[in-house]
Parts: sequence; structure tokens; C-alpha cells
Amino acid sequence: MAGSRITVRVGERQLTLSNLEKVLYPRHGFTKGEVLDYYTRIAPLLLPHIRDRAMTFVRFPDGVAGGSFFEKDVSRHAPDWVRTARLTVGGRGKEPEIIAYPLINDLPELVWAANLAALELHVHQWTVEDGDERSTPDRLVFDLDPGPGATVVDCCRVAERLYDVLAADGLTPVAKTSGSKGMQLYAGVVTTDGGETSQYAKALAERLAAETPDLVVARMTKTLRPGKVFIDWSQNNPFKTTVAPYSLRGRDEPTVSTPVTWDEVRACRHVSHLRFTADEVLGRVDDLGDLFAELDRTRVPIPAFG
Repeated sequence: MAGSRITVRVGERQLTLSNLEKVLYPRHGFTKGEVLDYYTRIAPLLLPHIRDRAMTFVRFPDGVAGGSFFEKDVSRHAPDWVRTARLTVGGRGKEPEIIAYPLINDLPELVWAANLAALELHVHQWTVEDGDERSTPDRLVFDLDPGPGATVVDCCRVAERLYDVLAADGLTPVAKTSGSKGMQLYAGVVTTDGGETSQYAKALAERLAAETPDLVVARMTKTLRPGKVFIDWSQNNPFKTTVAPYSLRGRDEPTVSTPVTWDEVRACRHVSHLRFTADEVLGRVDDLGDLFAELDRTRVPIPAFG
């Protein structure tokens, strides 16, 4: 039997939404309709942070228990009003190919993505300008990934150290949870060199790993990571994406990649302290506003390093 379908007007667009009663998070009973409601309500905060950024979806058409797949190219099924950026990717032995990445810039486009069960939204650290041209990065990111035996609490201790170094270098770090096990630190930057953010992040990660080898690792080698926090500096690679702030995650429950205060980071002593569901995030933003907004107001050149 075909699933239910309704036609709605979102802004200036007419969309057909399907299977709103379908449970996408079985453990929590969270339905596709609730996913659409969350993304509609969080849109005023989310959209400025993903605007003009080539996006990769992680789709869960049968819910989080039914498997997922990454989708970059939407050229075969996107409505003609969904903006895309046709970007050439390839290299390292791969044939170059053109991919039509979606640009989720307004509420109709966001609702369209959510209706695809694109629970997770991942974006690059650069924007698209002049049609299909990449700009240089405007974000520096450190992805803190706890190895086996470590948790987000350990990530917070590493984040505190990163905060001190970044602040001393004149940057303004902003923190968010990953919505999964770890967290990310960002800083707004200005650069004309697409590789500069990776170089700076790698140097800083290796410095912290050398200073505290019992807590920090800067190499991806899995055998090095038990009980430690991997500072993944490689997320600054122009071809890599990181989960967007306020994006849902495809976990057992509808957790969200949530911007947090530095007081919350410093006070964290249990994994539950930095774990937020969609409903909790909607309440937080009513009280705290957009904690990620500072990123766009504090861009500075990347400091000298080496």
C-alpha cells in the first residue's frame, strides 16, 4: 500500500510530503513528521550556517535502524528550483567528475531535503561563489573524536587546551557537540590559501599530541587511539565535510549537533551533560539564541605558525 502524501505550501513553493507518520527513530518514536517540524522550527538558526555551502546528505529512508547512504549529486531527482553547485571533484588517481551538490539556502529547500529523510546535513568549510566556483575556507575546524575508552568528557579537556591556544593566537573558538560521541571546535578565518587551514590545524594538533601523548593523538592510526582523543585536523581538507550545526544525527535517538557555551564545556563531567535531542535544542535556542553566530562575526587572518 502506498504511503500517505500531502501537498503543502512552503514559502513560494508547493511541496508534496510523504509518510509523515513513519517512525524514523524507533527507540524514541520520533516520526518523519517530527523531523520535518524540527527542521522547520530550527531553520532561522540553521540556514545562515549552511547557506551557499555545497552539501552532502546522509539519508535514512527506512529510519535509523534501516541503514543509510551518502548523497552528493542530486541532479537526477531535485526539483528545478533547488539550487545546486556543479563542482569538479577527483584527483589522487580518480577521474575528475562533475557533481551537482545541493545548496540548501531557504526553507523550501530545507523541507525538501528533510522529506527525503536526509537526517544528517554535512557541509564544507567554504562557500560557493560566482556560480560554481569554490571560495577559500572561511572556517577552521578541529574534529575531536574520542577513541575506545574515551568520551566527550575527554574531548572537553582537549577542547579547553585548544581554546587557550587559539585565543592566544587571536582566534575566537566556538564549540559544538557532534551529536554523536565527540565534538568540534571552529574559528572564523580569512585566508587566500586553500591549504592554510589544514596546515595550521595539523601543526596545532601535533603540538598538543607531543605535549600530552597520554590524552591526545594527531594521527588517524586506530591502534594509537584507545583512551585518547584524536584531533582530526584533516576535516579542513577542501574535499571533506563536517556535520552542520543544528543537524540531526542518525543515532538511536534524535540527537543534534548542538552549539554549546564554554562554561558548559568546562563544567562537563559526564556524557549526559553535552547530549541534546531535537526537543531540547529547540528549548535551548529559545533561551540562549544562536551560540554559533559568533563564528561569522569574528573572522581574522590565520596566524603565523610553524
